[in-house]
Amino acid sequence: MAGSPTGRLHSLRDRKLDHYPLPAARYRYLAITVLATVILYYQLYIQGAVATKIITSFGMTFTQFVVVSIVGNLLGAFASLAAGLADRWGRANLVVIGLFITGLLVLFALPHAPNTLWYIIFFAVLSIVEGMILVATPALIRDFSPQVGRAQAMGFWTMGPVLGSLVVTMVSSNTLDNHPDWRFQFYVCGIAGLVVAVIALVGLRELSPGLRDQLMVSLNERALIEARAGGLDTETALHGHWRQMMRFDIVGPAIAISLFLMFYYIAVGFFVVYFATTFGYSEARANALANWYWIANAIALIVAGVVSDKIRVRKPLMAIGTVISVIGTAIFAMLSTRPDTGYYTFALVLVVIAVGGGIAYCAWMASFTETVERHNPAATATGLAIWGWTVRITVTLALIVLTFVVPATSTLVDQGTRVSHIVAEYPEQVATASAVEPATLNALAANPRDARAGMDAVGQLIGAGLAATPREAAARLQQLSTDPIPPGDQAFLADHAADVEQAQSDNPGQWQIWWWICVVAQILFVPFIFVLSGRWNPRRAREDARAHETMIQRELAELHHN
Repeated sequence: MAGSPTGRLHSLRDRKLDHYPLPAARYRYLAITVLATVILYYQLYIQGAVATKIITSFGMTFTQFVVVSIVGNLLGAFASLAAGLADRWGRANLVVIGLFITGLLVLFALPHAPNTLWYIIFFAVLSIVEGMILVATPALIRDFSPQVGRAQAMGFWTMGPVLGSLVVTMVSSNTLDNHPDWRFQFYVCGIAGLVVAVIALVGLRELSPGLRDQLMVSLNERALIEARAGGLDTETALHGHWRQMMRFDIVGPAIAISLFLMFYYIAVGFFVVYFATTFGYSEARANALANWYWIANAIALIVAGVVSDKIRVRKPLMAIGTVISVIGTAIFAMLSTRPDTGYYTFALVLVVIAVGGGIAYCAWMASFTETVERHNPAATATGLAIWGWTVRITVTLALIVLTFVVPATSTLVDQGTRVSHIVAEYPEQVATASAVEPATLNALAANPRDARAGMDAVGQLIGAGLAATPREAAARLQQLSTDPIPPGDQAFLADHAADVEQAQSDNPGQWQIWWWICVVAQILFVPFIFVLSGRWNPRRAREDARAHETMIQRELAELHHN
């Protein structure tokens, strides 16, 4: 019986729907899928909000922290390919089980990792699960979304990563000052993840293979889809599905959108590091600035989805969004070497980039799933698996390249923090020692009564503007002996102060090069717009829709007649 414990347990295990759901139920399943996506990306991106604290806590180098993301993305790429089996195994259980695993990892494993190696291992497992859900969730969105409303649905799905990023920055920017321990962010995130896992366990369902393996343009086809489902051979529909998806109009656009998203993925993982090392922002301030990007991106996704479905075309929006994003990213690159740039100037530029990116990506997701359906609707998860693999591989390669393009950041993160602490604790002593030539300091250290060395040191301090009179210069030199910088700190400054100073000079220019690479990557996206499914002209698209509707009405009439 359905009301018995055995019946309820079976309904939790077997989530397939044999009838296309009514609107209220359909919206509920879509909402749970989007919520699952939001929480998943909240869990995946949370480390970016407290990157500098994690690096310090584990004694990592910046390069080691980047390696964490590289390993995660690489394993996530192949997990995405494995998730192509969702066409055979289903989507809902993959999402539910994955959410419980990620929730437990974020709540217990990652914040209590005993060392860097275990942190990398736990994050790798998190990334593997994410790579699988990355395929399963948009597949669910597609299943419950006819093409007429596909852009809006994909806009809501794409809000998952965006809102996940927004939740990260909103929570961290409002709690880091009161809860400076980075583990607190993981505890909040993990608890939220387990709550959503329970919601998905109870409420998430999916279409049966016979229903989801068909192309559905509008809700008017609901009766026809259900009638066809009983006679559909789902095994035959999946025969050769990998070969069918390995086509230029699927693989090419997957690579192109991966390049387009390079700015987004670096923003997710390294905005805090970028603004901290280049402009001296605190973690809370950097995360607050990122909120402008995520909020604008979320709004653009929804508006673009509505507009795209209204005018029945995707390609013009992709082109317009790319132009806006390229202009914004180019301005952002130029601002990298302008240290006097204000907070709200950055906010405005990030809004421009976010709006352009949201318009282009929402339209692309709708068009890509429709291109997959053009070849084989039954292989939707397979096509999305190829996209997920491509995105993760591209991000992996981008992260590797990043470490070579911005080496100054590694120096600033690895040594700059300690140098800054020493300077903050002994500001006058450091200034004095920096103004006096090393040979003179060594001579005074060997013989404090060396008159010649003392006169040279006084002259050098006056020449540097640190003292107006010999008496003031002598007092500063006396301070070095009565309240000295500890030997260990002196040695660290001697070894790294010059490198840190050079890195501070080089860092803005190196990041500027990286942002220009992102501009080029976005431009490379444009040619692949042309190979995707869909019209450029809204009038032609409406004509196609009317012709399809006429065909559906004819088939429905034949169905009723029989």
